[in-house]
Amino acid sequence: MFQAIRSKLDNMSTIKRLCERAETYALQDQQREPGAEHFLLAALDLPDGTARLAFEQAGVEPDALRPAIERQYADALRSIGLKADIVAGAPMPANPGVYQTTSSGREIMQELAATRKDHSPLLGAHVVGIVAAMPHGVAARALRALGVDPVVLKSAADAVAEASPIR
Repeated sequence: MFQAIRSKLDNMSTIKRLCERAETYALQDQQREPGAEHFLLAALDLPDGTARLAFEQAGVEPDALRPAIERQYADALRSIGLKADIVAGAPMPANPGVYQTTSSGREIMQELAATRKDHSPLLGAHVVGIVAAMPHGVAARALRALGVDPVVLKSAADAVAEASPIR
C-alpha cells in the first residue's frame, strides 16, 4: 500500500515537472498554452533520461527536435505570407490562474491519465510514445521533418519504458 502511495506521489511530481517545463517552452515560443511539441521537449528534459534514450534507439538525435519545431512554426507563418522571424527575446509572461494547454497538450495529459492505472513510474518515454502516435500537429510535422518513423519511435519508447530499471 505504501509503495502505491509513493508511486502516485512520484508520478505527481513528474507531472508537475513536465507541465512546468512544457509551459516554459511554450512561453519561450511566445505561446501561452503548451502543446504536444512542448510536452515532448519537456519529456526530453526529465531526469529519468528515457525520452532521450527512446529517441536515440529510434535513430534520432534528441537535440534536433527543438530546431525542427522552430522550422515548423516558421514554415506555417511563411505559408500564410508572414515573415518568419523567430523572436529570441524575453519569453511571454505566464497566465495567472488555472493551468491551460492546447488541445494537443490536453490529449497527452488525458492519455497519460488513462494509461497510468498501474503503479509503475511515469517516464519521459511514456510521453514520447503518446506524441509519436499523434498523426497531426506541430510535433508530428517536426518528427516527420526529422525523418522519424512514428511507429519506430513509439516502439522504441514503449520498449524503453518497459525495460526501465526505475521501478
